[in-house]
Amino acid sequence: MSGLRVGLGTTMIEPGFTGGRLDGIGVYTRALLRHLPQADCEVQPWSWPDGATPPSEGAALPQSFGRATLVDLLTPGVHRIHMPAEVFHATDYRVVRMDCPVVATLHDALPIKHPEWCNPRLRGLKNWLQRKAAQKADHVIAVSQYAVEELVDCFGVDERRISVVPNGVDEEWLEAPAPGEVAATMEAYGLRPGYFLFVGTLQPRKNVERMLEAWLALPQAVRDERQLVIVGNAGARSEALLRRIAAASQDGAGVLWLNRLTDHAQLRHVYAGAGVFLFASLYEGFGIPVLEAFASGVPVVTSNVTSLPEVSGGAALEVDPLDVGAIQTAMLALVREPALRARCIAAGRARAAQLTWKATARQTAAVYRSLI
Repeated sequence: MSGLRVGLGTTMIEPGFTGGRLDGIGVYTRALLRHLPQADCEVQPWSWPDGATPPSEGAALPQSFGRATLVDLLTPGVHRIHMPAEVFHATDYRVVRMDCPVVATLHDALPIKHPEWCNPRLRGLKNWLQRKAAQKADHVIAVSQYAVEELVDCFGVDERRISVVPNGVDEEWLEAPAPGEVAATMEAYGLRPGYFLFVGTLQPRKNVERMLEAWLALPQAVRDERQLVIVGNAGARSEALLRRIAAASQDGAGVLWLNRLTDHAQLRHVYAGAGVFLFASLYEGFGIPVLEAFASGVPVVTSNVTSLPEVSGGAALEVDPLDVGAIQTAMLALVREPALRARCIAAGRARAAQLTWKATARQTAAVYRSLI
């Protein structure tokens, strides 16, 4: 069987768009670009030009997304962009009509479900674009079963046009990095082994403030031994959190914010040096960092809401993310109870082995083939 010709939207990994820092959609896009060829797909990356910096990750689409969207509005059902592909996959909300089937991955309905957590300048536009993307796509991929109901309720997507394909983790994460490399990265950032770790963009839904409160409420001896390490860029509406982090970081309090960590290998090293991973988020369409921690052999405290119980599959300690005391209790349990810790590590690694990017690519290719 010859390889399926797939056009893949790569705007979300363009350095001119991301500044070199990938969010969850960027990680997802990069993973598909890398693994789809192993699923018998001939992948051609395509990026929307922004008029300033030519795309470097993908070939430039024939016009800007803004212009293509305007043409779509003015000539609905008439004008379609020609694509030299059998199917086109938009990994985000940038969807226009094409002369081949279009698949769109809609990761969540955050701007509609929780507008209070989003940038007010972009909220209305993003809501409109996501609704249009859902209407224009021939088929929609949801990254979790939890997300399906939201796509139906918030975007009006016919459930028969939705396939669930979970996110994953690279299999290389299941292999421990070299101890010397881990030690070098930890020394470079001033990290002591066994720290509590959070990875993600700093924004209200990530609930970092309550995780910080839980760490501050730990016994002094535990805090002296185990730092709280926060990895991620400042996101929308994070000003108050940044002030809290800065205050907690003073006088050697043991709180470190690594906001410039962009190297993939170093991120793996930081996971590997952690004692407990914290991801008590209020809302996730999936939650890739949970899988990264599982694969790294780190026990996880996560939330019992939205998609996170589905992703963790019982391998993490699940807590009410609004309950600081519950977060603190779970943190202490994974520090003080070796048997529980060992069970969580083993279950986490088994769960990560089930959810790999290779499996994501294989299931995604099956969705493509169902449309042609």
